[in-house]
Amino acid sequence: MNRTADHAETEASSRAAVVRMAYGYMGSQIIRTAVELRLPDLLRDKHRDIDDLAGATGTHTPSLRRLVRALVTLELLSEPEPGRFGLAPLGRFLTEDRDHSLRMISRLFTGGEFWDSWLHLTHSIETGRAAFDEVHGSSFYDYVGAHPDYAALFGGAMAENARFEAPRIAAAHGFGDYRTIVDVGGGDGTLLSRILSENPRARGVVLETPQVAEQARALIEERGLSGRCEVVEGDFFEGVPPGADAYLLKSVVHNWSEESCVRILRNCRSAMGEGSRLLLVEPVLSERADPGAEMALESALSDLNMLVLTAGGVERTLADFTVLLETSGLRLRTVSDRVAGTDFRVIEADPV
Repeated sequence: MNRTADHAETEASSRAAVVRMAYGYMGSQIIRTAVELRLPDLLRDKHRDIDDLAGATGTHTPSLRRLVRALVTLELLSEPEPGRFGLAPLGRFLTEDRDHSLRMISRLFTGGEFWDSWLHLTHSIETGRAAFDEVHGSSFYDYVGAHPDYAALFGGAMAENARFEAPRIAAAHGFGDYRTIVDVGGGDGTLLSRILSENPRARGVVLETPQVAEQARALIEERGLSGRCEVVEGDFFEGVPPGADAYLLKSVVHNWSEESCVRILRNCRSAMGEGSRLLLVEPVLSERADPGAEMALESALSDLNMLVLTAGGVERTLADFTVLLETSGLRLRTVSDRVAGTDFRVIEADPV
């Protein structure tokens, strides 16, 4: 191949890569529609032809064929023989009952609330303000609190993430050293229940809002941990339960501005004893963008998502975390390696 032809091929390949990025939203909506129609669940146990699928979904057969073809090219569905379709290995992450399902996460991230906000990313870049507030007329968390169905979707999506992340986080830090662990903003208790299951001498407390606390109580009872784990209704901006050995905050501080984070962390500091530890489970951005780093894109997208959705939410560098901790009366001790399969690290701090 001569130099001109080689350059033309490289140019075409590079152009195609950018085109795929620009078309990325189409794949997102293909996934959303597949989940809405429950196609992965309908194909989980058997192959079906397009007429059968159209009847089961109440859709227009020729149009459904076009959607299914796209899902096959995305390797979410398979076509083992012409006109008959099944579920490909990747598609199993979109079914309802898989342990590590991405079904609700897919619905959350491709739904109108996120979608319309991301359409106004330029507004956030120009102003530094959350596009969500501009589009929906309220802050993200006020919106969640005012819309029970959306709150259920948001909580379910966070629980899906937690089910995948919990065993990896539990393995990344020596939780067996603590007698009592308070999970501040602990969601439905998935992470803390995993930690307690692996550390039978430990006791735990989940601090959550009244709406989420009921979900946490149900899950903890289901896991047989009611005797070792309490759910406390409260607001981490007002205070946290005192006297624990460890205060765990996973995916909490990235939602808030520095001022709000200092308020949360100072409340934790006030509750901590001399030997207590603070554990932040968060992404840690590198000081310089590194396109070759594992999980770098996920962290960068999460950072922009915080900008678009929340007033002051941001992913932080280690230097940022150090300043945040010091301002809150805490001292950085250690930072773990990246938790396997995630962009998280465990940041350990103690009182100054």
